Amino acid sequence: MPFLRTDVLNSYRATTFRTDPHLRLKSREEAVVFVNQSGFIFFWPAKDLLLPSLWKATAGDRPVPDAHDDPGHITWDWKDSLLSSRVWYYGRVIHNRNAMVCLCDLPYFYALSPNYGDPEQDVIEQYEAGQLTQEARWVFDALLREGPLDTIQLKRAAHLNSLESDGRFNRAINELQMQFRLLPIGIARVGAWRYAFIYELSHRHFPNLLEAARSISDSSAYQHILMRYLKMVGAARPQDIARLFRWHKQPLEQAIIHLAASGNLKNQVKLENQNDPWISLPELCTE
Repeated sequence: MPFLRTDVLNSYRATTFRTDPHLRLKSREEAVVFVNQSGFIFFWPAKDLLLPSLWKATAGDRPVPDAHDDPGHITWDWKDSLLSSRVWYYGRVIHNRNAMVCLCDLPYFYALSPNYGDPEQDVIEQYEAGQLTQEARWVFDALLREGPLDTIQLKRAAHLNSLESDGRFNRAINELQMQFRLLPIGIARVGAWRYAFIYELSHRHFPNLLEAARSISDSSAYQHILMRYLKMVGAARPQDIARLFRWHKQPLEQAIIHLAASGNLKNQVKLENQNDPWISLPELCTE
């Protein structure tokens, strides 16, 4: 059985997660490079979910403070200033949490989304099949009809601008983001906080995305994303991977079997002081 030492795994992650103090991010340009190298990261760290984050790569492995003047919060400025730049895809797309996805990996995520051809027709069919909420349909249609809108304008255009509608509006936004149907593309200085996202439909903001994803099969997408993930984290338990991406057990198992057969990963790895089997990059293991 392949064996993996804990210190080897921790050392590997200190480099790929940029938690080594010598590797911290110091500029938004370095942040873009980090996302491109990683493939996809969280904006904030997430408890019990294993994925690099922009915060930890910049501020170190420490909790996110409430104080707005903490130097680590420069990550907020980087994120906001790059929303319209198309250097990455930003939105609540991994485990319903804010994440950056590099553009080279974006088509693989899109291939696993409920978008099959014509996004506008897909929404109609999904709604009629009871697979999309009415509020999500209203928000999508409002953006389709009127173009990019800030949160205040979008609530009004989708007829969800009453106080009672706040929860339903937010759930609709999250639903559409998780399906790669809309994303924030800028900041508007409106509302009580003088801060609101400007939203746009994903297929209009990234018009080449549909064609890029069209030829990617589900199995290829699972394998690609899994290998990109494993190159970031070094090793992981399959059940944790399934929970992070909200994947079903069968396609994940098939991807693992295929990648193990081709020598890209080791399966049934014994991690030091752990009982559950892991999968790992081959170069980290000993036999």
